[in-house]
Amino acid sequence: MDDPNTMLDAAFWMTIASILVLLMLSGFFSGSETALTAASRSKLRSRADKGDPGAQAALAVTEDSERLIGAILLGNNVVNILSASLATALFTRLFGASGVAMATLVMTVLVLIFSEVMPKTYAISAPETVASRVARPIRWVTRLLSPIVAVVRFIVRGILGVFGLKTDPETHMFSVQEEIAGALSIGHAAGAVHKEDRDRLLGALDLGNRTVEEIMRHRSGIQMIDAARPPAEILDAVLASPHTRLPVYRDERENVVGVIHAKDLLRAVNKAIRDSGDPGALQTFDVMAVAMKPYFVPETTALDEQMREFLKRRTHFALVVDEYGTLRGLITLEDILEEIVGEIADEHDTEADQTLTPNAQGDYTVDGGMTIRDLNRQLDWNLPDDEANTAAGLVIHMAQSIPDQGQVFSFHGYRFEVVARRENRITRLRIRPLAPVPLVDD
Repeated sequence: MDDPNTMLDAAFWMTIASILVLLMLSGFFSGSETALTAASRSKLRSRADKGDPGAQAALAVTEDSERLIGAILLGNNVVNILSASLATALFTRLFGASGVAMATLVMTVLVLIFSEVMPKTYAISAPETVASRVARPIRWVTRLLSPIVAVVRFIVRGILGVFGLKTDPETHMFSVQEEIAGALSIGHAAGAVHKEDRDRLLGALDLGNRTVEEIMRHRSGIQMIDAARPPAEILDAVLASPHTRLPVYRDERENVVGVIHAKDLLRAVNKAIRDSGDPGALQTFDVMAVAMKPYFVPETTALDEQMREFLKRRTHFALVVDEYGTLRGLITLEDILEEIVGEIADEHDTEADQTLTPNAQGDYTVDGGMTIRDLNRQLDWNLPDDEANTAAGLVIHMAQSIPDQGQVFSFHGYRFEVVARRENRITRLRIRPLAPVPLVDD
C-alpha cells in the first residue's frame, strides 16, 4: 500500500471530483428520461401555447422517441461505466486488491441513490416541469450523439430482423388518444371520473375508428313511402310516422327516388289547398315535387368524417349503400351524436330508452337488434364487437347458425338465451354474465 501522504495528491482529488461530476450527469440522464417519457404531451402543448419555450423544446425532442431514448441511454451508460472505472482505479490504489469489491459496493449505493432513485422520484413528481427544464440540453446531447445512436439503431434493427421482429421507425411512442383513454380509465377506477363522463369522452375519441355500417339502421327497419300511393295516403303515413324524414321509393324499396321532409310536405299541401280553395286539390298533389334528392354514403365511411359531411351539407339524413350500390340502411346525425352522449329520446320516439334492469336471476332481456357497443356502455361489459354489431348478430356468429327459440349458449363469459325469433331474425335475448360483475360506483 502506498504512503497516505503521496496518495492524497492532485490526481486523487481530481478523480474524486470526476466521479462526483459523472454521478450528477448520470442523475441528469436518469431524471430526463423519466420526465420526458412520463410528461403529458397535452399539458406540454398547453404550456407551449402559453409561450413556454422549454415545453416547446420538450415537444420537439420527443417527436423521435427512438432517437431520444437511444441518446439518453448511451449517455447514461457511458458516464456510469466511466465513474465505476475511476472508482475502481481509485479504491485499488488505496486498498489494493480488495479495492475492487469496495468500489463495487460504494458505487452501487451511490448510483442507486443519487443517480437513479432520487432524480427519477423528483422527475415523476413534476414530469412536465422537469421535461421543460431538461429538454434543451437533452436536445444538444441528442444531436451530438446522433451518429452513434444511428449506428446502434441499425445494429439493433438488424439483430431483431434476424429473429423476425420488425420495428416501425414512424411509430410514435406517445399516442394522444391512448393517453387520454388511459387517463380516463384510471380516473374512473379511482372514482374521479363518472362512468357517463368517461363514456362520452371515449365515444368522441372513438368516432374515427368506427364506420357508418356499425351504427346504421338496417333497411329492414326503415319506414319508407311508396311514390305510387295516393297523395292522401302518403300524407296520412307521414303524419302517423314518428320520423321527420322518410325515404320515397318507386316500384321496389331498393329504388329510392327521394326523401320527404314532413314540414316541407305539410307546407306544400297547405299552400295547394289554400291557393285552389278546394280540399280535393290534394288528390292531384304531386308528392315528388317536394321530395329532396336522396343523399347516399358508403357503408365504410368513418363516423367522424360522416359527421363533418352532415355539418358541411347542412343535412341530418343519409342512405347507406354497399360497394355494389345496394341499399343497406340509413344513418342520421342523431345516430352519430348518440355514440357520444348516449340514447337521445323525445316524446315522438317509438322505441323508448332501453334502461336495462336485471331480473332475480341476474338476466337482462334485450332487443336482438341492440348494438353490442350500447350493451357494453350501459352495463360496463366487454362483449366483443369485431365480428358482429348487434347482440343477435353475435349469437348467430358464435352459433354458426340461426338458433331456435329457447336455445341457450355460453361464450365470452356470458350466457345467451334466445327468447323470441321472427322468421330468420332473433328479436329478443336474455343475457347474464356467468361470473358476478363487480358494481362500479359512479
